[in-house]
Amino acid sequence: MYELHPDLFSPLVQKTSPKAIPKVSQSSWAIFFKNPLAITCLTFLALVIFVALAGPFFSGHQFDYANLPMKNHPPSWRFWFGSDDLGRDVFTRLCYGARISLFIGFTAALIDLIVGVTWGATSAFVGGLFDQICMRLCDIFITLPKLLVVMILTLVLGSGLLPIIISIALIGWIPMARVVRGEVLAIKQQDYVLSGIAAGASYPRLLFKYLIPNMMSVITVATTMSIPKAMFLEAFLSFLGIGVQAPHASWGTMAHEALSGMLYYPWRLFFPAVLMSLTIICFNVIGDALQEA
Repeated sequence: MYELHPDLFSPLVQKTSPKAIPKVSQSSWAIFFKNPLAITCLTFLALVIFVALAGPFFSGHQFDYANLPMKNHPPSWRFWFGSDDLGRDVFTRLCYGARISLFIGFTAALIDLIVGVTWGATSAFVGGLFDQICMRLCDIFITLPKLLVVMILTLVLGSGLLPIIISIALIGWIPMARVVRGEVLAIKQQDYVLSGIAAGASYPRLLFKYLIPNMMSVITVATTMSIPKAMFLEAFLSFLGIGVQAPHASWGTMAHEALSGMLYYPWRLFFPAVLMSLTIICFNVIGDALQEA
């Protein structure tokens, strides 16, 4: 009888040993933080939030304090971004405007998240006629002119933060619902979901324990994209004069007030327009980076 020498198996042992297996998986967050443009945008947004909260304490001005002798004053050490037609500090009003714009953006996105995930996941999980009715309602809402609907709702509900948030959120959840529905249709056929259904697990348990955790990447990207949309809608409504009303300040109202003196006092329009544009661009870049990651 022939005996096999143990050295013949040493190459196989080395190839199959755990140390020889390369690590091919990589965290999505690690990929995201390797994107220099995304990190730059994230740093800018963090700076905007910090300035919005702490800026008025350093400027030494009140956002609604009128100083008529100093109206339309150009940028200086006293007024860092100049003053408006009532002598109010533009920088301080920009800080308060950032609070309002970001608050509306994040709140509307949170409402879109809750309503959209619940609607889309329930529709796909139940299926059948219920799913068809839910999706046809979404199709009806999504064919309506979004901007026109928001303007009409704002006029009906009145001015103020709450009516604007409700108006934006009433139709903003539809894209989230459609995305979540597609993900649930694919996930609910997986073995672990079918096993949970066979074991008698309730729908809330399946939704929060299995479905939502496996959709977090899609939900995160969709939520990140919905924030700048809500901010732009608020700015547009305020620019038209049907959004945030005086004496409160938002980037849209500041642009609206500066429009009449744009040629003579350009700083009044330049700073809110640039800050709003850069903020919206940064949110979109972060959303794209998250999607790639």
